Amino acid sequence: MASILRQIVAGPRQKHPEAGLDLCYVTDNIIATSGPSSTFPQRAYRNPTDALVKFLDYKHDANWAIWEFRAEGTGYPDSEVYGRIRHYPWPDHHPPPFALIPNIMASMRDWLKGPETKPGRVVVVHCKAGKGRSGTAACSYLISEEAWTVEDALLRFTTRRMRSGFGAGVSIPSQLRWIRYVDRWTKHQKLYVERKVDVVELHVWGLRDGVKVAIEGFIDEGRTIKTFHTFNRHERIIVDGGEENPTSATSSTTSPSSVSLPISDTKFQSSESQWTASGGLEAGANAVIFRPAQPIILSTNDISIDLERRNKAAYGWTMVTSVAHVWFNTFFEGHGPENHGDAATDGVFEIVWDAMDGIKGSTRKGTRALDRLAVVWRAVEARKEGKPELPQIITEPKEGEPVPETKAADWKSAQHSNLTVLAKDLGLRTESPVSAGVSKASSLRSSGSSPQQSEEDHLAGVKVRGPSGEEHVSCEVRGEGRPLVTASEPDLGMPKVRSPEPMALADGVRKIGDVGAGGVASVMGETERSRRDGVRDKKDEADLGTSKEHVLGQILKEDKR
Repeated sequence: MASILRQIVAGPRQKHPEAGLDLCYVTDNIIATSGPSSTFPQRAYRNPTDALVKFLDYKHDANWAIWEFRAEGTGYPDSEVYGRIRHYPWPDHHPPPFALIPNIMASMRDWLKGPETKPGRVVVVHCKAGKGRSGTAACSYLISEEAWTVEDALLRFTTRRMRSGFGAGVSIPSQLRWIRYVDRWTKHQKLYVERKVDVVELHVWGLRDGVKVAIEGFIDEGRTIKTFHTFNRHERIIVDGGEENPTSATSSTTSPSSVSLPISDTKFQSSESQWTASGGLEAGANAVIFRPAQPIILSTNDISIDLERRNKAAYGWTMVTSVAHVWFNTFFEGHGPENHGDAATDGVFEIVWDAMDGIKGSTRKGTRALDRLAVVWRAVEARKEGKPELPQIITEPKEGEPVPETKAADWKSAQHSNLTVLAKDLGLRTESPVSAGVSKASSLRSSGSSPQQSEEDHLAGVKVRGPSGEEHVSCEVRGEGRPLVTASEPDLGMPKVRSPEPMALADGVRKIGDVGAGGVASVMGETERSRRDGVRDKKDEADLGTSKEHVLGQILKEDKR
């Protein structure tokens, strides 16, 4: 049964023969794997920890160690991997706090190349799916310690980790931005200066109605993302496309290009902007400045802008139609590496809607919430007891020097991550006594998908590779891990299960192909009867942009006849 579940979760991935392990050799000394688990039900559809350890023991004896990046918890105690594990956790679908990068790179380098290293050592990196966070770390190591180019590192990780046609191994725009930051950091003495940063204001072009804008950043050594500020209506200055905000009387003639720092192309309009019959932008598509009433001070250079668009629905429901965010680092945006660590003290970060991060690491963001965003920021002098503090200079530890490690998340929390983790997504939300305040401010909700569905979203297209790039690792392990003379495939002591036969469809359920031209009218008739009974059809997300009203998920559109 466990093997069947792994096959279902693997979906389009190429499966490891017999063993059911999801791993690949990025290079001959870097292995990327999805997060193993020691508890049920996770170990039924993910890599069992004992099976992974047995495989590594057989292939590499004691010459392997794990680097894990799971802020949600590893899913196994350190003792089950002999304590050979390094913890640098950060949240899923996000880049790491850049201050972690020097220590991650140094610890991997010391294990593989240090004075006490042994021949044949390998690094095993894992997050949840072994793609985004693991790929960010693996590519960063190849760039910073092996002198690979950004393009070569990303291509290698993709070709070794992903099946053809399933996209890139590292695909989240902010994680890709971080990998390019690593390249610049590597080319300029690997110097990084951490600073406190003040988000002065946000300039937004083409802002639609009902969009929540929030400022987020890392806390707790990067294990947690905190919302530092959510802008309200009184902090919004409408510059174009609507009446002036009555609370900001001085803003009637203000343009985004004339506030604090220059921003080019203030008349920018996306080609996808929606125009009304009168020739203006659709309702709510305005040029807006968000200026906080109080300073927003983040303790690191890492800043995230989080966006969410909500429309009201009947009976206490609300419809989330857009979700997006973007991360950037002010040290690199201020050209710190190119100026020997002396980054600009202020600047502007700009991005268009299509370049922002989507939902759960995908490109899916829902309907357009804005056209372009610019963040005006400035560095803040750190002070302690009224006296200025020296900047926090972070360098990569040299060989032989101690390398700091981050505190691990509770490994048991991964057991419940599929059931209790609050995730941002599109769709209807209810207003309960607990979530009434959250419902209109963010899209936090308990994930309702099954563990298998959640894993399939994370692991689509992943495949396994051997150390030479071959599709499957060739070995067999039984008992104490001794190879059989005639072995060609690893077994890891788990029972072989034949591929399941196709399941019969339930009574009354028809395949799409079974509905011919004459059956379409019948299906439409059934749909109409369901609608009369109060069951609403699900509409495509593209229709949400032109909808007038949402009633329990049904979009009521204007009659165009």
